[in-house]
Amino acid sequence: MDYSFFDLTKLDSYQLIKDVVIHPLKVHRDPRGILAETIKKTWDDIYNKDHSFAQSYFSITQPNVARDEDQWHLHPTKQIDRFVVIKGQIVVALYDWRQGSATHGRLNLFLMGSLKKDEGYYNLLVPRNVLHCFLVVSQEPAVILNFPNQLYDPDEEGRIPFTEVKFTDGKPFSWNKVREKFNLPLKS
Repeated sequence: MDYSFFDLTKLDSYQLIKDVVIHPLKVHRDPRGILAETIKKTWDDIYNKDHSFAQSYFSITQPNVARDEDQWHLHPTKQIDRFVVIKGQIVVALYDWRQGSATHGRLNLFLMGSLKKDEGYYNLLVPRNVLHCFLVVSQEPAVILNFPNQLYDPDEEGRIPFTEVKFTDGKPFSWNKVREKFNLPLKS
């Protein structure tokens, strides 16, 4: 399985999973710091009648910590997520396991956050029923915003062990392959 990473410099050439949306953020810099809008109702690609807005929350995750370490996260029928990383760096893994999808079996890895030239600042829309998880690859904690289209519903929250989803080479996803690329300590 190919463990290549998306960033905004590859926007036109990276093969995205069907229905995934990337909305680059415009970062305004001056001597005081930066300002970037993270979501607006006028951004039709990421906010529309099919991609409404219900709540916002943020999480802080420590370096070399995965959410989750050995399983995929899943919203099977209703919820879409929209992630923005405002501090630190993460890799978001998405896997299309939707039967009948034109991109069934495709893995996408997104390098997000404070990267050189701001190519890590974008809003990533994760479609319904697409498996997802993330790992912090920076030396500092990562701060992630999410703008889901649904209020929290425990029935819309699922987990699937990595071992239950095999890639075309017969192997499951592994965060240790990502850790190797970023020279992070491996987990057993």
